[in-house]
Amino acid sequence: MSAYDKNVFLAGAASADITPEIGTCLYGYEPGWESDSVHDPLNAAALAVSQNGQTALLITVTVGDLQTELSDEIRGAVSEKTGVPVSNIMIAATHTHSAPNVAGAEGWGEVDRPYVDRFFLPGIVKASVDALSALAPAEIAYSTVRSEVGVNRRQQMPDGRIEFGQNPWGSFDPEMTFIAVRNSETKKGIINMIHYGCHGTAGGKNREISRDWSGGMCDRVRELTGTLTAFWNGTVGDTGPRLTNGSTVGDITYIEELGSVAAFDAVRALNSLGSYRSGELEIFRGTVRLPYKPMPSHDEIKEKLEEFGNAENLTNIFALKYKHLKDTEKFLSDGEEAPQAKEIPTAMVSLGEALFIPVPFEVFSGISLRLRHYLKTRFAHTLVLSNANGYNFYLPTQDQLCLGGYEVECFLNGSVFLLEDATDQNLINEILRIING
Repeated sequence: MSAYDKNVFLAGAASADITPEIGTCLYGYEPGWESDSVHDPLNAAALAVSQNGQTALLITVTVGDLQTELSDEIRGAVSEKTGVPVSNIMIAATHTHSAPNVAGAEGWGEVDRPYVDRFFLPGIVKASVDALSALAPAEIAYSTVRSEVGVNRRQQMPDGRIEFGQNPWGSFDPEMTFIAVRNSETKKGIINMIHYGCHGTAGGKNREISRDWSGGMCDRVRELTGTLTAFWNGTVGDTGPRLTNGSTVGDITYIEELGSVAAFDAVRALNSLGSYRSGELEIFRGTVRLPYKPMPSHDEIKEKLEEFGNAENLTNIFALKYKHLKDTEKFLSDGEEAPQAKEIPTAMVSLGEALFIPVPFEVFSGISLRLRHYLKTRFAHTLVLSNANGYNFYLPTQDQLCLGGYEVECFLNGSVFLLEDATDQNLINEILRIING
C-alpha cells in the first residue's frame, strides 16, 4: 500500500472455502435437517478497497442469515487480524437455505458453533487477509440488466390469505447489477460483483449443501472471465426464485435450472459493461434510529399466551411467536423501562457510481426501489444488502402489514420491542439523512 500515492484507488479480492462436513444440519426449514452431500461448495469472498487513508472490507458469505452477535464477533476478529476498523467491515449473507445455521433464530435451532469455529470464522478471516494483501491500483466498470430470476413470493389466495408462491403483480426489484473491478495497470480482473435481490430457496427442503441458484451463476461467470465472482444479495424479504413449478421452492434440479437463467442474465450484464474508470471510495457513517411501538399491557400478553396451550414442540414462526410473548411477559413483570428506539450503527460504502447499503433485516423490495429513485442523482447504482451486519428477521413495507403472512408475522414477533409500522419510511429517512450529511 505504501508504494502508491494515497489518492490512488486500490482494490484486492480473495475467497476461502467454508463448506461444512456432510451431515451438518442445514438452516432454513426446521432444526435438525441434516445434509447428505455437497452439490456445490460454500465460500466467503472479500473485496478490500483503500484510498485517502481509508480502508474498507466488503464481505459476502454463502449462508442463510448471520446472527447479529456472531456478525459482531466475526467483524471484530477480522478487524483484529487486519487492522481495518470494525465500522469499515461489511459482512452480508447470500441467504441460501442449504447451508449451516449461523442465524440462531428462535424456532430454527441454535448457531452451529463447531461449524463457525472450524470453517466459517477462519475462512472469513483468511479471505479478508488475502484480499488486503492483494491491494493494487484498480478501476471499475458497471452495468445493469433486467432479470426475471426473482418474483414476489407473497401470493394472495382466494380467501385473502398470503402464502408462499408467485405473485405476478407484486413488487420485486428486477435490476441485476454487475460491477467488474480490475487492476488498472495489468488489466487483469480482481473481482466480479453481482447484486440482485432474491431468496435462496430454489432447492426447497433439500439435503444437499449448496449456494442455491446464485452458485451456478457465479461459477459460469468465473469460468468465462477467469476472475473471482461473488454474489451480494439485495432485498430478499418479499422476493423468491421464479421457478417453473409455479412456486419459490423446488429441489436441486431447480437450483440448476434457475442458476442457468441467472447465468444468462449475468453474462448479458458482463457483455454490456461500461467503460472502466478509476474507483473512488467514500464511507458514510452514522446511526440508524428506528422507533419502537409502545409496550402492550400485561393482560393483553397473558390473554395471547393462553391461546397456545402446550408449547413444548413448537418450531419456526409458532416458536417465535411464543418466545415473543413469554419474553414480553417477563419484561413487563420485571418493570423495566422500555427503550424508545432500535439504534443500528452503520457505514455505507460507495465505490464510485455504486453505493452499498447494509441492512440487518430481510428487506422488502419496495424499500430498495424507493431508495434507488431518491438517490439516483448521486449514484447510478444504489444497492441495498439484506442480512448485512446482523439479522433481525423481516422488514416489510407498511402497505403489506394489513395483508399479514409469514414475513409480517416475523416482523410483529421478532423481538420484545416491536418496531413502528412505518419502519420502512423511518429506515429510508435515516439512510438519506446519513448520506446527505
